[in-house]
Amino acid sequence: MLPSLDDQALAQLFLEARTHNAWEDREVSEETLRRLYDLVKMGPTSANCCPARFVFVRTTAGKDKLLPCVSAGNADKTATAPCTVIVAYDQRFYDQLPTLFPHTDARSWFTGSEAFAEQTALRNSSLQAGYLILAARAVGLDTGPMSGFDANAIDEAFFAGTTWRVNLLINLGYGEASSVKPRLPRLDFDDACQLA
Repeated sequence: MLPSLDDQALAQLFLEARTHNAWEDREVSEETLRRLYDLVKMGPTSANCCPARFVFVRTTAGKDKLLPCVSAGNADKTATAPCTVIVAYDQRFYDQLPTLFPHTDARSWFTGSEAFAEQTALRNSSLQAGYLILAARAVGLDTGPMSGFDANAIDEAFFAGTTWRVNLLINLGYGEASSVKPRLPRLDFDDACQLA
């Protein structure tokens, strides 16, 4: 049995961690992004399908492509974030299953149903986005996950001619603590959970 994380680790991952909308003018290095992905890739997905694909937008050219695709409410925080991660999924993630899940023909589970493949890709890439948020917090980064974008425009700008499709965006960097708003309420156990 694994030991419980200490209070400091739980605070960093959950209890004191916050969504950030303002950022320090500090670069997120490629080395940090590689370390981040090396943690994210270890999180479980169904049949080890690993459908998420990540585009780390850090350059002026990349931001120039991305900013016209985000809603007005997300423009400033995305423009100033050192990095914005486009969390996408590969519609043909199952082509990797002979390598990722080699002990059976898992690829055939998805080739017969586009809807099942799409549902699996969306569900598991969302799970991987959650891993990215926790891994970022674990390595000392702050995050700001977002909807509020034109998915078709992002797909056209970044994924035209590919089988990748955007799921969500996550701003990434070193948050400006003074701009964090008070934490909003959460549902209590009895409001959100059942024991069966």
